[in-house]
Amino acid sequence: MQRAESHPSSEKSVCSPHRSLRSGDVSVPPSTPADTESPQTALADALATVGDRWTLLLVAALLDGPRRFGDLQGEVSGIAPNVLTQRLRQLERNALVVARPYSQRPPRFVYELTAAGQELAGVLRLLTGWGARNAEGGSAPRHAVCGTPMEARWWCPTCERPVGEGEDEGEELHIL
Repeated sequence: MQRAESHPSSEKSVCSPHRSLRSGDVSVPPSTPADTESPQTALADALATVGDRWTLLLVAALLDGPRRFGDLQGEVSGIAPNVLTQRLRQLERNALVVARPYSQRPPRFVYELTAAGQELAGVLRLLTGWGARNAEGGSAPRHAVCGTPMEARWWCPTCERPVGEGEDEGEELHIL
């Protein structure tokens, strides 16, 4: 498999979190005129980067460590080789995956998550929990020690308290 040259700085999706979302959602007030002209949000930018059918499955497969192309194709059942190639190139352009050559002839690579790619582990746990709860006959992931269903919450490390529960009606969460 031949790999296209990556140019993360020129093709990387730039998250610009300074856009307002609907009331009740996590919100960020517009801060510059350029931001108010664009309908994009931080969520839209994230989805443009990892929101297609196969990308998060590839990230999940890479969370356990580096994988070769054939290994990924085996772990993500149903993905066509051309789609796998496209998604790996996209992940590399977005600086979520690095491809390291292990053979020059033919050119072959081992794929590994970058630190930014590793940060998606929490998102994948949340999506997996949501999927389990909403699947027919599914239930929330449970704590291995006591068996209690797990919950995710926003936490402010400075204030050392959960955010969004019992807050003043006018106070909203902000992504900076």
